Amino acid sequence: MHITVIGGGLVGVTTAWYLIEDGHHVTLIDRASELAAEASHANGAMLHASHTEPWNTPRAIGQLLRWIGREDSPLLLRPGELPRMARWGLGFLRYSQPHHHARNTGVNARLAVYSLAQMRALEAMLDLDYTQRHDGILKIFRSSEELIRARADTALMAEAGVRHQELEPAAIAAHEPALADIQQTLSGGFYYPDDASGDARLFCQRLGAIAAERGLVLRLGETVERLVIRDGRVAAVTTSAGDLEADAFVLATGAEAPRLARQAGVRLPIRPVKGYSATIPVAGLEGAPRLPIIDDGRKVVITRLGDQLRIAGTAEFAGYDTRVRANRVAAVLNQGLANFPALASQVAPAGVDQWACLRPMSMDGPPILGDSGVPGLHLNTGAGHLGWTFAAGAGRVVADMIGNRAPEIDVTGLTLDRYR
Repeated sequence: MHITVIGGGLVGVTTAWYLIEDGHHVTLIDRASELAAEASHANGAMLHASHTEPWNTPRAIGQLLRWIGREDSPLLLRPGELPRMARWGLGFLRYSQPHHHARNTGVNARLAVYSLAQMRALEAMLDLDYTQRHDGILKIFRSSEELIRARADTALMAEAGVRHQELEPAAIAAHEPALADIQQTLSGGFYYPDDASGDARLFCQRLGAIAAERGLVLRLGETVERLVIRDGRVAAVTTSAGDLEADAFVLATGAEAPRLARQAGVRLPIRPVKGYSATIPVAGLEGAPRLPIIDDGRKVVITRLGDQLRIAGTAEFAGYDTRVRANRVAAVLNQGLANFPALASQVAPAGVDQWACLRPMSMDGPPILGDSGVPGLHLNTGAGHLGWTFAAGAGRVVADMIGNRAPEIDVTGLTLDRYR
């Protein structure tokens, strides 16, 4: 078949790769001039089956409402966005109930474990240097209440195969000496040995280049403007360069997916949630961490990428506003560096690379994969903060579905029909 993938980020490129491997003729279209130019460009850099809890916990919703309009908060709902997200917001609230949240944590963990296995298989097969490390990830907590709640979430993820080890503060500092200065402020944490990290942009661009050598047609700098429906199916797309016909299309445009899907009569319960990151050079600086760290209380992740340190976090409900707000980046940077006082004193603000992106968040947490309900249109979107973690597994699952093969994992809770 001739299949067109719309979207040149991690999700689109991995889907295109597996479709090429299955023998299809594949075209990939993206509006940017290079792959991984948007949400996949400077993300948190973590491949973590350990952090798959959906964001809509009752606790987080209470925080979100308390922090409306507060520029320094890790969760920020801009008041002007309230009318536009009312319907999605009601679903977000509904799925925050404990039984929904527990189920969806398990759904995400199942896909994440599978996806990390697919990543390891890709690395074994291809020459993919993306500054990857397989040293595991630390998750740290400051209050005993946070730690108790984390035990429950970790137990749910363990049922899907996520291995973990609970650590006392002294053991956390032994795993990561850069945390020794704040050891006394910690209540405990977890170490997840199977998690990994790496530069998502490098991975995406290098896998895309290998796929192009094997036949992938890249049409970059080209915007998809319209889905063309004929006889009840998506038969073509109109782009800024003209029409393109194909046997099937995969919508992998992240936060933009609902806008295009609506043209085919498909309503996707996805809203854009802005995240920020700060990348700082740390070569020659003392006190930089070696292991990736998830600071649950401060809502930031910290990842070493060679001679750089990436700090990412926050969830800002601001619609399709893509502006990089310096004050929000500064808040992320300060929250991350608070864990490393010695390093913080050496960081020059002028050397910080600032970034923001829109993450496509489904109202219940898991991504939306497979059949759209409209012939010719398939979905791979809605991964939220887990796009890097889910990319390989979701791409393989969608390719299997298009090829009329049963995916290797149970896809219950991952398809659009869960909302019907």
